[in-house]
Amino acid sequence: MARPIVQIRNLRKTFIHGGTDVVALDNIDLDIVAGEFVSLMGPSGSGKSTLLHIIAGIDHPTSGDCWVLDHEISDMNEEELSEWRIEHIGFVFQSFNLIPVLTAFENVEMPLLLTSLSRREREEHVRTALDIVGLSDRMTHYPRQLSGGQEQRVAIARALITDPNMILADEPTGDLDAHSAEEVLTILRKLNRDFGKTVIMVTHDPKASTYATITHRLDKGSMLR
Repeated sequence: MARPIVQIRNLRKTFIHGGTDVVALDNIDLDIVAGEFVSLMGPSGSGKSTLLHIIAGIDHPTSGDCWVLDHEISDMNEEELSEWRIEHIGFVFQSFNLIPVLTAFENVEMPLLLTSLSRREREEHVRTALDIVGLSDRMTHYPRQLSGGQEQRVAIARALITDPNMILADEPTGDLDAHSAEEVLTILRKLNRDFGKTVIMVTHDPKASTYATITHRLDKGSMLR
């Protein structure tokens, strides 16, 4: 059996709210193998987004272990985490997070500005990424000129641009109509099947979850068995 690229053991996350400890994640164990398309499913407040953020190094566990791509996330400082995310993680948010004054091309190019690639190399990478998501004819459009589904596809292209090992998507279809949601999910499945990307997607939508190869369900901070 392949060695997991995500190994989580006895993970616990608590927040302090009004002087009281609130348990977001309780004793989570999880293995994810390279090349899987994983759906983390559960109702609002179940802890699934918190778990995704911990895997991405955006948040930290209160206790327990989280190894991702042979790195213990809690052992890295913010500078190390930032460099590690640029190299290995592509993140897709529910709200797209595009910069309105930049074109689709410029939004996708942004992560590459932190690399040593030449302008010509950056352009080649951006054109390839936008072509993969079917938006090669929308490069010069601004977010306000795109539909919600197109905006999310630009966001996926931006997540792809550094050729990361993993694509992490937090409710990527939450703000989309059914047709646009299907387009986005089809692209994520394509990235998994055709490009070998490990995809971890948070969703509360059972239909979205059917695009994944494996589904883990959370409720009230616990992984359901």
